[in-house]
Amino acid sequence: MEYDTGLAKRAFPARTQDIDELAARCENFRDLCNDFALADELKRTWETSTAPERDERYAESAELFESLRKEIEEMVEKAKIVPFSGRR
Repeated sequence: MEYDTGLAKRAFPARTQDIDELAARCENFRDLCNDFALADELKRTWETSTAPERDERYAESAELFESLRKEIEEMVEKAKIVPFSGRR
């Protein structure tokens, strides 16, 4: 299955290599990146909608987008932490 890390890399341009490396080895992260891209599409759709429920749905989609952005940031940060295999 293809995955989309493009939006994640645009959101965190200084972390593109980290995002690629994490996506290459973690299916959950790939799914998260796909969800992030879908949330962005949803947010953009509601942003330009003329439907009566536009404001409420836009707020919900913006909240989802931000939540997924934070989750991506946290996963990338945690992936950079390398435990020491020091002696005891």
